[in-house]
Amino acid sequence: MFTQISAASFESRIFSLIKNQWFCITATDNEHINPMTAAWGSLGVMWNRPVFTVVVRNTRHTFSLLEKSDSFSCSFFPKEYRDVLTYCGRHSGRDVDKIKETGLTVHHFDSFIGYEEADLVFCCRKASRTLLSPDQFIDDTIIHHYEHEDYHIQYMGYIEKIYRKEV
Repeated sequence: MFTQISAASFESRIFSLIKNQWFCITATDNEHINPMTAAWGSLGVMWNRPVFTVVVRNTRHTFSLLEKSDSFSCSFFPKEYRDVLTYCGRHSGRDVDKIKETGLTVHHFDSFIGYEEADLVFCCRKASRTLLSPDQFIDDTIIHHYEHEDYHIQYMGYIEKIYRKEV
């Protein structure tokens, strides 16, 4: 069972959570649902509201779904789901049904989509979209992340709801 918590009361080791535990960005075009594993993102406050920022390359299937949707979710899973996260990061939703292949169970949080197996879900409404381009990089070492010039699009979403699984 999930319990909704407020952004103001959310406490976590977020740097470790994002970088080491990873998460799934989920977007839908109301026909297809696609979880994409990510290890880059940030939480903060922008325009006086709590936000979750994710980055997605324009070559990813999730990019096309994010472009069609006004929202996305970020789902964090217990450690035993590392293989599921690896699968969702290595396979494209264009080629496989990741939910079917991994056995994930879709959970609707009103109009947002998360997963029964997740233990933490951020439900976000898109607020902005920004292309990360090399002419804006101040640190020259960033460019090595883009050997194919497939620059990320940064999506900043207002955190509408946060759900934590009760144990």
